[in-house]
Amino acid sequence: MNPRDPVALTQALVQCQSVTPDEGGALQLLDDVLCAAGFDVHRLTFSDAGTPDVENLYARIGSAAPNLCFAGHTDVVPAGDPAAWTHPPFAADISDGVLFGRGAVDMKGAVAAFVSAALTHLDANGGAPKSGSVSLLITGDEEGPAINGTTKVLDWLKQRGETLDMCLVGEPTNPKALGDEIKIGRRGSLNAELVIKGRQGHAAYPHLADNPVPKLASIIAAISGPLDDGVPHFAPTNLEVSVISSATTVTNVIPAEARAAFNVRYNTGFTRAALEDHLRRRIADLTDDLGVADHTLTFSGTGDAFLTSPGPWVSQVSDAVQAATGRAPELTTSGGTSDARFIQAHCPVVEFGLTNATIHAVDEHTDVSDIKVLSEIYRGILDRTPSDPAALRD
Repeated sequence: MNPRDPVALTQALVQCQSVTPDEGGALQLLDDVLCAAGFDVHRLTFSDAGTPDVENLYARIGSAAPNLCFAGHTDVVPAGDPAAWTHPPFAADISDGVLFGRGAVDMKGAVAAFVSAALTHLDANGGAPKSGSVSLLITGDEEGPAINGTTKVLDWLKQRGETLDMCLVGEPTNPKALGDEIKIGRRGSLNAELVIKGRQGHAAYPHLADNPVPKLASIIAAISGPLDDGVPHFAPTNLEVSVISSATTVTNVIPAEARAAFNVRYNTGFTRAALEDHLRRRIADLTDDLGVADHTLTFSGTGDAFLTSPGPWVSQVSDAVQAATGRAPELTTSGGTSDARFIQAHCPVVEFGLTNATIHAVDEHTDVSDIKVLSEIYRGILDRTPSDPAALRD
């Protein structure tokens, strides 16, 4: 296997059955390839109570700034029923110019493309980066709890006094064609559970009970949907109720309580604290109006909203994309969360990878030509890295 061939390297990675949290040989493969190219490679295993141990990898070549980091993951979601696949999910078969396999898109193809780009960039510059340093932060925990992966590698780097100057996450960002979109931020994600208390009773004697279900329904109707008009680069903050349940399973009993779980995807017009405060006040007003005697509202979150403002780093990526594809990529913040939500606290971060139509699906696949062009894009980004870190702040 030639690691400078991004397609061959993608196949080799897909053939590693690295379903979260198993390393499956994928990180060892990268370890071998990067060590042979002169990278200083660290294998990092982290633990936490109630979660599985996770292996990660950080590799760097060069010691000067700026440090351009490529971040990604080699863990994948389960394949499901192998019989449902046209090609075995871990065979990495190529048919009619299309590579099939779990993780081909999300995101072993991007990992392979970056490694290939880094190696050819080093070959063209005497075995060293043209400017600054090149690093890779590869986790095995992106598809899992995201506790023992990127966040702890970033903490480890901080303890070492090592900084990242800019970062590209190779998540699949393009909805239809390579070059469609660069993610320059993400909405935050806030989960909440609202419990409305009532009084249990017989459905035939409603005057002896206090039914919480209609009150919960009224509150849901009042809070669902957009919470603002959006801000630059972001869609409106939006609340979606996903679970409604009560404490009874029979039709002739009025339940003692009813609950709803909901998720809010929010833009940079809110911080998490401000959003929680807004929802507490709004729901308190509604429960008062409805005569609710008791309710509870609890929150959990998976990442705050962030934006990497257009500037030199975004332009460096955009220019490389346009040069390789002929498309001027749209700068967006749509979609779910990624590990970029952790990295943004350390350095400017953007996301760009393959097309995302088949992520997590049966017959996940990508065009072989897209893997090659993606490697060309990543090589273009590396070649455009300025020698003066100050240029990134212009």
